[in-house]
Amino acid sequence: MIAFVSGKVAEVTLTSAVLEVGGVGLELHCTPGTLATLRVGEPANLPTSMIVREESLTLFGFFDDDEKSVFGLLLTASGVGPKLAQAMLAVHSPDELRRAVTTEDVKTLTVVPGIGHKGAQRIILELKDRIGAPTGALRGRPPEARSADAAWRSQVRAGLVGLGWSTKEADNAVDAVASEADDARGAGAEPQVAALLRSALRTLSRS
Repeated sequence: MIAFVSGKVAEVTLTSAVLEVGGVGLELHCTPGTLATLRVGEPANLPTSMIVREESLTLFGFFDDDEKSVFGLLLTASGVGPKLAQAMLAVHSPDELRRAVTTEDVKTLTVVPGIGHKGAQRIILELKDRIGAPTGALRGRPPEARSADAAWRSQVRAGLVGLGWSTKEADNAVDAVASEADDARGAGAEPQVAALLRSALRTLSRS
């Protein structure tokens, strides 16, 4: 298995990144929040998990080892495949997932596209005694380096479309969280893509 990949970022797409390692480009499927931390031409080191199928070998890349660990645990739940596990980590941080499972917060889990009420209950039942308590760690994602409003907007929109929402729904959700980005700038900080994506998904779940 490939535990991590370290190399220069050759490409960043809507759903994945390509890292050049020894002259070979390895594609890693990542959440929008993780992709937002990568810059083409700069070095990166991402923990990875390889999913082996009869017809494919797929690498998933993660922001840190904690995210990778939770991804692996989510895969042990019935009905949770790699894409759904990644979607869960796109919407919620590892600690938010721990908190939702340990407190039996079905509503928080059903915010994730693809998880219904029964699915959330099943995940809670199977993982409650194994996922552990929230660690209190903060995901210290670096701020967006690109200064234009279009930077966070395009990342959040791409993340929503990648999770299955229509372009119209994604655009409406992006507009709905624009005030949060403005508030962040007003406080002297750059908008955080991962936080805005979670807020956009919550907005969509209420519509």
